[in-house]
Amino acid sequence: MDALLISGSTRAASTNTAMLRTVAALADGLTTELHTDLAALPAFNPDDDRDPLPGAVAGLRTRIHAAGAVLFCTPEYAGALPGAFKNLLDWTVGDAEPDSIHAKPVGWLNVSGPAAPSGGADAHDSLAKVMRYVGANVVEAACLRLPLTRDAVGTDGLITDREARAGALAALRALRDAAG
Repeated sequence: MDALLISGSTRAASTNTAMLRTVAALADGLTTELHTDLAALPAFNPDDDRDPLPGAVAGLRTRIHAAGAVLFCTPEYAGALPGAFKNLLDWTVGDAEPDSIHAKPVGWLNVSGPAAPSGGADAHDSLAKVMRYVGANVVEAACLRLPLTRDAVGTDGLITDREARAGALAALRALRDAAG
């Protein structure tokens, strides 16, 4: 299975992106690709959702089409999904191709730490709502809250917390199983 890993953070030292890099390092025979162009996406405009698509949007959709599953990891900002990440999700809504995110196995990790007032629950719930709206195959066993603090990122840029690493790998395996 090929899994596309999408971080909802544009921060260079993002714990969310570190978690996805960790997933890729632990993938154990599964092929993963980390999407790194979140900040390159233009603001969603339905008038622009037609051929030719903006380059960054076309690249995103090509990666989603090629993936057997998608694993997100996003922070929570102001009680919701970060704007740049929601923008990425908005670009998936109008994709009518048969291998779009519709019916594709998806899961997400939320690593919001104890400093987040809701512990990331609002972002977790918001992402569930959007994924169900677009008709994605939400794999509940791959939707986990794994609270971390920034000191859980090692000098190699990977997550050091054993429980979080095990949870992330379990989520990826659940996606693999759902993708068949």
